[in-house]
Amino acid sequence: MRETRTTEFKERITNTFLKTVSAFSNYDGGEIFFGIDDNGNVKGLSDAKQACLDIENKINDSITPQPDYTMELQNDDRTIKLTVKSGLQKPYLYKSKAYKRNDTATIEVDTLELSRLILEGKNIRFEELRCEEQDLTFDTLCQKLKECIQIETFNQDTLKTLNLYNSTIGYNNAAGILADKNHFPGIDIVKFGENISVIHKRATFDHVSILEVYEKTAEVFKDYYEYEEIQGTDRKKIEKIPESAFREAIANALIHRAWDMDSQIKVSMFDDRIEIISPGGLPSGITEDEYLSWKLSVLRNRNLANVFYRLGFVEIFGTGITRIKQLYKESMMQPVFEVSENTIKIVLPVFEKNLNLTEDERIIYKILSKTILKSISEIAPYAPFGKSKTTQLLKDMGKKGIVKIEGRGRGTKYMIK
Repeated sequence: MRETRTTEFKERITNTFLKTVSAFSNYDGGEIFFGIDDNGNVKGLSDAKQACLDIENKINDSITPQPDYTMELQNDDRTIKLTVKSGLQKPYLYKSKAYKRNDTATIEVDTLELSRLILEGKNIRFEELRCEEQDLTFDTLCQKLKECIQIETFNQDTLKTLNLYNSTIGYNNAAGILADKNHFPGIDIVKFGENISVIHKRATFDHVSILEVYEKTAEVFKDYYEYEEIQGTDRKKIEKIPESAFREAIANALIHRAWDMDSQIKVSMFDDRIEIISPGGLPSGITEDEYLSWKLSVLRNRNLANVFYRLGFVEIFGTGITRIKQLYKESMMQPVFEVSENTIKIVLPVFEKNLNLTEDERIIYKILSKTILKSISEIAPYAPFGKSKTTQLLKDMGKKGIVKIEGRGRGTKYMIK
């Protein structure tokens, strides 16, 4: 047994455990074991039953509001297991400060995080707060509603139906984010060349409706990852990366991001992939495993998600990752999803159809995919085989029509067809 984000050991009872009680109550809950050292070794308490009373008194006297917890004697009444549940009356304060877990450490929350806890305790989301700007127009939203769901009449009642306006506070932050002009951050796009020192394009879409941000970002995508191929008398659209996967990733970044952070969504475009980094990390109440497997979906911005759903920009809530994975079902390279405390990153690789390669051939294929043309001397150092086997693999792939071979002898070059 070891310490984790939701597990802490205390060999003795000191007031420091109260910070962790605050942290567990404010977030996902957890367990504190008393009488066990930092390495998970049972040391025992001299009087565990009296220690239970001491722990209870310390919590009741020091944490406000009252947290939800239980205690249990373990190891022949030598240790205590304190289970703290995530509370509904956030923030839970110890000495007027709120705490959170950072891996296995307990730290004080910053001002932004404290504001989030206060709103959560009141069951209010940031998008529901009154928008700083009240002189708003919605031409883009109006046009999209007409195009996508044939709504001809657009007025204040429409905005009320979409939960963007009420007579008490006026326009909320969700309305501001959808308004034609606003103060909210958008998306910053960079298209790189052969390395990050070479920039082909830089585009920033800020302070406009996220519906406009969504469409303009898709237009940049098409410039670099879509082209037409003439096949006889027909023109066929070729997608280097599935446009549906990109649109899904961008839509999810826009509707799931934390809008109280003054930070843009970052889109980095490379020849072999696109990286999308969304600020805010996971919303409270969902773990990384639940997010990646979509066992559970928690909407941070329900009103924004509802608008995107009505417009047909996203499918059923909570299926974004599943849909992206399905779109890459036949691709050799699969999308990657990474979660950190403050960001969510999605990597969409160039779609490369599964060509029934052997495991060894897949390794060579990945090496070749980094550049256009390579000699055996450029390939061999990166392959876990000898030079002769690497050469044979390239010849086999050439026979399969996967690799194009040019030249002879030492001047032979290899490239993916």
